[in-house]
Amino acid sequence: MDMPTYDRMMNPLLEALHQLGGSGNIGEINEKTIEILDLPDEIIIVPHGKDGSTSEVEYRLAWTRTYLKKYGLLENSSRGVWALTKTSDKPITVDPNEVVKKVMEMDRLKKEEEYVSKNKVIGAEEIDGYTWEEELKKILLDLEPVQFERLSQRILRECGFTQVEVTGKSGDGGIDGKGIIKIAGLVSFHAMFQCKRFQGSVTSSHIRDFRGALQGRADKGIFLTTGIFTRDAIKEAHRDGAPPIDLINGDDLVQKIKELSLGVKKEVVEKITIDKEWFENI
Repeated sequence: MDMPTYDRMMNPLLEALHQLGGSGNIGEINEKTIEILDLPDEIIIVPHGKDGSTSEVEYRLAWTRTYLKKYGLLENSSRGVWALTKTSDKPITVDPNEVVKKVMEMDRLKKEEEYVSKNKVIGAEEIDGYTWEEELKKILLDLEPVQFERLSQRILRECGFTQVEVTGKSGDGGIDGKGIIKIAGLVSFHAMFQCKRFQGSVTSSHIRDFRGALQGRADKGIFLTTGIFTRDAIKEAHRDGAPPIDLINGDDLVQKIKELSLGVKKEVVEKITIDKEWFENI
């Protein structure tokens, strides 16, 4: 088998991201793409360049991601997570020749658009009677359940979790997904999460049902909601002798989304102050 070119790997990479739930870190994406291409070991181990610090396949996949990002199908964060800009029930496919032609034209004409300038910045002030937090919560409540699950998956990936999968299915005690977090690069914890778009309160019974589904399957649980947790729910989550469950309510959730810059644009305004005394003392 010949070494695949970066454009030949575009559709396999898009399929890989689809299988990963719409987002993944570079290692996960590369591994899944190589699996889809069914590349033999003699191709995978070919080094790139003289130092051999990366493989030729990984080097070419980096270019694949770059072209698909410029084409508008991928986005990436400063934390190394890449994601589809739009998810669908079936893998997205492209004409590689069209992608290459359009991206080269964009580079040549230097007309690549700046996303920040196109999108409205949500400030701390009220917008149409809502604060930005209320506006964001309203958007979250309007999401489809599968969209909210994918968002939760993306948040966990951005926070350092790996192998994050959405596994939500009925009769599973509300388990919507799972992932692994590694502390200091040494100790790994398996976690399962539940995400609920609630306008009201999550009660202690929800926490007990979730904990029951966790027994023997994970080291800890994470419960994300757009609503709030009752006092009894908080006590149940931290009950002595029971597997710990971390709670993320609606306020925590929107702040985390803002912190990670996921669909929220932050604008820093420069303020200039002149120190007259400094000049007088020259």
